[in-house]
Amino acid sequence: MPRSPAPTPEAPGDDNPRGLHFLADLANTVRADPEAGAAELQALLDRHGGPPFRLTEADARELREATAPVIAVLDTEDPDRAAEEINTLLDRYPPRPHLVRLPGRPWSLHTRAPADAGLTHWLLSTAALALGLWLSERGTCAWGRCAAPGCGRHFIDTGRRTPQRYCTPRCATRVRVATHRAGRRAGG
Repeated sequence: MPRSPAPTPEAPGDDNPRGLHFLADLANTVRADPEAGAAELQALLDRHGGPPFRLTEADARELREATAPVIAVLDTEDPDRAAEEINTLLDRYPPRPHLVRLPGRPWSLHTRAPADAGLTHWLLSTAALALGLWLSERGTCAWGRCAAPGCGRHFIDTGRRTPQRYCTPRCATRVRVATHRAGRRAGG
């Protein structure tokens, strides 16, 4: 049985920067289970207030495959390289931005794929717009992979001070405790 991904550190509606927590959650889900099915991916879309798709298993396969360029950007630490990858996505999957107000949330910028576009176009145009806005606002790749041994989950860095290194406080604490214990063993 595939390991289910850990919960998203921030609730999707709480200070969600441009839907990027959705992208990190999707990347983590696909990395944890490369064969994630329609039900699991549908639940992820629903949890993040995604469009009203009803995914089939063929859709799930398409969504998993379309996640690869998103993971490539989230794995990038160099802002210039990230910008190139995002621009490539913007060229291939042009977003048609419009403002949307989801229940209980403020107005936010979303993409509307052309009528003949499919799930891949929606995902990659949404990802390109969201990642591009976040990169331009932050001036750096304000995302990453958890530095905790054995984790490697993607996260979105919403802090304003020191760059984030861990996906959750739990991973940060686990590393801090392990470092402390190792120091005590070496010194004692």
